[in-house]
Amino acid sequence: MQNPSAPAEEIRAHVFVSGIVQGVGYRYSTAQQAKYLGVSGWVRNLPDGRVEAVFEGTQDIVEEMIRWCHQGPSAAVVKDVAVEYETPERLRGFEMRR
Repeated sequence: MQNPSAPAEEIRAHVFVSGIVQGVGYRYSTAQQAKYLGVSGWVRNLPDGRVEAVFEGTQDIVEEMIRWCHQGPSAAVVKDVAVEYETPERLRGFEMRR
């Protein structure tokens, strides 16, 4: 039985979002949503038109962030969200990268 007062285990998701996701406020909105949920990590545009992001936190908030990525901001048209799970690096805070 797990100790209910023990801290929840953190996970890391490396996410690639494709579709119309650049020039529509996707990075900014992702950063705002991540900060709201308390997710750590970063987001950036890729030269091929996709958006790349890393989310770290408890499984429930990271999975909520991934669900949000499938929709994104209202101007975005998300075609695919590819997720790779990796070992957390214990990132703190969330940043937009260029």
